[in-house]
Amino acid sequence: MAKKDSYSDQLAKLDKRITNREFKLLLKPRGLDRHHRITELQVQLEELCQANGLLFTIPETMNSGMRNVYFFDSLDNSLRRNKLILRVRESRKQVWTDDWCEVTFKCRSEDINRAWQLNPLPKSDGAVRVRFKEEIVKDGPIGSIRRLYSHNAIMDQVPVERITSRTLSHMTTVFPGMAEVNLPFEQKLGVVGNKKNKVLEACVTLGNIAFSDKVHAHCEIAIWFHTVGDPMIGELAFAYRVHKSNRKDIDAHRLADEFFKKLQQFFAKDIALGTTKTAMIYGSKE
Repeated sequence: MAKKDSYSDQLAKLDKRITNREFKLLLKPRGLDRHHRITELQVQLEELCQANGLLFTIPETMNSGMRNVYFFDSLDNSLRRNKLILRVRESRKQVWTDDWCEVTFKCRSEDINRAWQLNPLPKSDGAVRVRFKEEIVKDGPIGSIRRLYSHNAIMDQVPVERITSRTLSHMTTVFPGMAEVNLPFEQKLGVVGNKKNKVLEACVTLGNIAFSDKVHAHCEIAIWFHTVGDPMIGELAFAYRVHKSNRKDIDAHRLADEFFKKLQQFFAKDIALGTTKTAMIYGSKE
């Protein structure tokens, strides 16, 4: 029996700090390197939406993008132990890696106030995107929900050569908010699990789900590979922005919660253990 989610049952309003809601479900990797399996997922999603009175819009083309994904931490995972994540994404065109990458610094916690307290903003002259996300994941039996909150700062167009091993102390000059956390600042940062632990990620847009006139969720499948043809895990996700015009659309937010539970029931035999892809890389529960 699914664990009772009092938040969903008693939902009256969204916290005013939330800018995005993202629902994530880990899938077993079997077949996810095959185009026909992705097409099958798309058809199944459309059928599930139709059965629940939701409009699912399929894009004209099934666009996909490739990128390298890896995480930085100290040898004793001090960032992880303090609910912090430092992630790098390098875009790829065929076999080539771009000269620029995306760097994300975030605090993710079940405690919304703890996540909010960290200021993730970097000292940067470039473009920075800030998000305060409510991340909804499966936790326990089919139909369960667990809520995480993440305060994100995303920097685009960072030169790849700047992403090298540095000390935590140096990183406080880039992310001043890190200095407010009790960390071993003398320790060096390195790729979590060593450089061979870089993941190849493929993201495929599956469609859009309309929960109301003002709440439209983008749906995609992200597939992590050890190498091409060797999938590790899949993450089926749908997400939408929360803004002034839809924040009070509580029926739509509740409908999204309920759809996520039905998604778990529909794909029950395909669900993988765990909650997030990051937790899998670290080998520890989120």
